Amino acid sequence: MLIRTKHFGEIDLEENKIIEFPQGIMGLEGYNKYTILYDIEEGEKPTISWLQCIEEPGLAIPVMNPLIVKSDYNPTIEDALLTPLGEMSNENVLVFVSVTVPEDMTKVTVNLKAPFIINSDTRKGCQIMVENNDYPVKYNIYEAIRKMKEARKED
Repeated sequence: MLIRTKHFGEIDLEENKIIEFPQGIMGLEGYNKYTILYDIEEGEKPTISWLQCIEEPGLAIPVMNPLIVKSDYNPTIEDALLTPLGEMSNENVLVFVSVTVPEDMTKVTVNLKAPFIINSDTRKGCQIMVENNDYPVKYNIYEAIRKMKEARKED
């Protein structure tokens, strides 16, 4: 299927790459179909990806794996919230957090309070509010990313 995207123009997307968010995303409840787009060069690991809406080409949310910037990220989530996604395991669960990139790059943040949880087997996802009070909505990641880039240069 051919879709239009915000950052990548038109792309041919396989049906099995569509992720359904039955409840939508917080603040965007009217949009339910998304895909993950990776902006990487061959051989690189993705740092920031895009949660691209299928129904609205202008809607693309920058996301990343929270473990990249917070290695001990382990939010408490009610099992009932994940039931609609199907049976979850370490092999089929994907967790992303949204990234906010202001003009001042030293103020880049991720939202650790409301991650996106995706079951890669059923291709269903949800965005939930975690119970842990120690995960903020705006967690500054500038230093974590800078250190990660320095480590890559040393390799």
